[in-house]
Amino acid sequence: MPATLDENMAAYEAMRDQLEAEHHGKWVVFYDQELVGTYDWSDEACMDAVQRFGRGPYHIRQVGVRQVFWLPFIGRA
Repeated sequence: MPATLDENMAAYEAMRDQLEAEHHGKWVVFYDQELVGTYDWSDEACMDAVQRFGRGPYHIRQVGVRQVFWLPFIGRA
């Protein structure tokens, strides 16, 4: 059974310093706690991950770029 998403994310974190030194700005795919590819574009990473591993779980991330999460704005009326 393949590693979970959390395990793949932890594998990225364990390699973060090395990845930032060698692949800053590239896209990476982690599957089963292993780095399985580096890519210039996000769509390349996504397409390869889907072709190779189907629905995953896998972790796709741009190296050295802070992740931004957009949350809905809930304001006062």
